[in-house]
Amino acid sequence: MTTTTVPQVRLRAGFAAALAVMYGREVPLYTTLVEVSREVNADCAASGTWTQRHGGAERLGSLERVTAERHGAIRLGSAREMAQVARVFAGFGMHPVGFYDLRDASATSVPVVSTAFRPTDPAQLAQNPFRVFTSMLVTEDRRFFDAATQARLEELVAARELFGPRLLELSDRAAARGALVQDEADELLELATAAFELSSEPIDKAWYDHLAAISAVAADIGGVPSTHINHLTPRVLDIDDLYARMQDRGIAMIDEVQGPPAWEGPDVLLRQTSFKALAEERVFRHEDGTVAPGSLRVRFGEVEQRGIALTPAGRELYDAMVAQVDEAMAGGDGRTRVEVSREVWREHLPTTEAGLAERGLAFFTYRVPDGADAAEAPLPTWEDVPGPEDLARMVAAGVLVAEPIVYEDFLPRSAAGIFASNLDGDGSRDDDQSGAEYDLERLSGVMGATVADPMDLYAAQQDASVREAMGRLGLVVFG
Repeated sequence: MTTTTVPQVRLRAGFAAALAVMYGREVPLYTTLVEVSREVNADCAASGTWTQRHGGAERLGSLERVTAERHGAIRLGSAREMAQVARVFAGFGMHPVGFYDLRDASATSVPVVSTAFRPTDPAQLAQNPFRVFTSMLVTEDRRFFDAATQARLEELVAARELFGPRLLELSDRAAARGALVQDEADELLELATAAFELSSEPIDKAWYDHLAAISAVAADIGGVPSTHINHLTPRVLDIDDLYARMQDRGIAMIDEVQGPPAWEGPDVLLRQTSFKALAEERVFRHEDGTVAPGSLRVRFGEVEQRGIALTPAGRELYDAMVAQVDEAMAGGDGRTRVEVSREVWREHLPTTEAGLAERGLAFFTYRVPDGADAAEAPLPTWEDVPGPEDLARMVAAGVLVAEPIVYEDFLPRSAAGIFASNLDGDGSRDDDQSGAEYDLERLSGVMGATVADPMDLYAAQQDASVREAMGRLGLVVFG
């Protein structure tokens, strides 16, 4: 056995690359999506107009990082499976961040709660930001599943093994040591990739159809013998350009880009779109015992454009703007949602990063510029940590440089919108029945791993940068 060690960042990069090869083999159109994404990113970087408007092509991450970046998505059926996948991802330095309840995020029946496994250390994110959006079926939610359906779902899910003992053993070892020797690393990558490969086992047609009538997402989780990569998502600098280029190639896209609109101000949070789910050949077992080929439409090609992470105040404003857009759309004035959204954004959101920072609406890191003479710089005074206005004055005076923190997470409504846009039907739900209460704390208990609040991570990153900068300026930060 070789003694060469492979650190988690290389394990994670290898995992993302292996999944991309596998998914490209299973869904060839994904390869086209990646190809178009690379074209768009290269053209944006070469465009003087684009880079000037966005403050530089690498304002929200290096071109190398953006082009290599991926997020995957998987769906699981139980607390046991969630706890096991948490161990697998921990081996790659990926930890649960954020709680997303998709059950009420759209009118479509999507009976899952979710989190995202990703690196939490900014340096690890910069080296390889691979993340996996992971959903769990809420079988006890009576709005979707009656007692008989719940019982059979839980029985079938409990009988399957998605993550074998050796995979879990190697994952635990990588998590504990932060690295594996080369032979173990190779084995971990092989086992972990295989765990998310599309199964060729026959699907019980009647049971799958029963679940699909409730929710296509439920059928994709509990109606098949194993899990699989549902989509693998490249990151692009200009999602509207990509959308148009994909259509020009004759590829059917969903109706609209999910998330904030394209406008002349800063990109915030996350914008997503996808090509429509394709018919994939599968094998079905019918009630008479015969096995015959068929097809399913459950997997699609998603792409994302990431912007600046918003603070709690910024998210509150964002939610209020989305509600205002919804209200305007309900009035039916004939405009598209993008047109309405753009008008609302212009009315409420600052058109510059400096405006976002001064109003405390977005997260930034702060640093002392190279060669700055702190002794001659005009410095504010404060009793506690410097507030947004203090920092804004220091940036305006050239004492500090502000750099936006990239939003590394997801939006429940956008995720549900992507899911819904790729479903053949809305499914069914009975809102007269009781739901099942879930929040970040309960999901943490389910997995046996603490689910981090993304706001806490962004705030800690910003605060650490402020304290370091103040220290370089010879100032003491209290609080």
